[in-house]
Amino acid sequence: MTHPAHTPASPHSNTRPTLPADGFTGRALRARVEPMLVRALRDDRYVVETDHGTYVVDLDERTCTCPDHAIRGARCKHLRRVAIEVNEGRVPPPGKRSAVCAVCGDRTFVPVAERGPQLCDRHDFDPGEFARDRETGSVVVVVGVTDQRADEYETAEGRTVADYETNDDYGVHEPVVEAAYLESLRTPDGTIDLSGVKRYGFPASRLQRLGRSHPRVAVSVTGTALEA
Repeated sequence: MTHPAHTPASPHSNTRPTLPADGFTGRALRARVEPMLVRALRDDRYVVETDHGTYVVDLDERTCTCPDHAIRGARCKHLRRVAIEVNEGRVPPPGKRSAVCAVCGDRTFVPVAERGPQLCDRHDFDPGEFARDRETGSVVVVVGVTDQRADEYETAEGRTVADYETNDDYGVHEPVVEAAYLESLRTPDGTIDLSGVKRYGFPASRLQRLGRSHPRVAVSVTGTALEA
């Protein structure tokens, strides 16, 4: 599960915000300083509410329903404003939706089709990353992030991850991260098929990210195998 970088959300009220002028002129200036409220639609278009009307912008097609664009074919201030808010992380880009990180509560953008609890870029994990188990201090290698909450994911013992006392200090609503203990990955040829690795489930905040480097071993993901 890959997520884009953590970004602030667009205002969820009827207030039409303005943006700093930053030395711009012409339409670029008007796109920033005029009050506009941008909202993402489910079809990857955007509604732009202004003091003079409401318009629909399609970034992919570079169109807007305002007269300036419809009559003159100009790259209007509404198109520019949507592009600015997407680039500055105020609204999700096409193909993404807003979500709330299950660990910190910050807003992030994820693919529209993704379901279940989500993580922001600061708390997400990629396969092959190292992490430290906060309870035991052991180093693990992340296999993947599931779309199941800690109170949904069942272990081989028939218990949910949230049922274990060692997970009492972590949110039951957090997605479960599957990981293998580093020492279990040692093999003579240095390659392990992920399907044969014993995986353990952890609430996301129980693991402390260490990145992709470790003084004892380097692990990378290729296809369905971990290479040590």
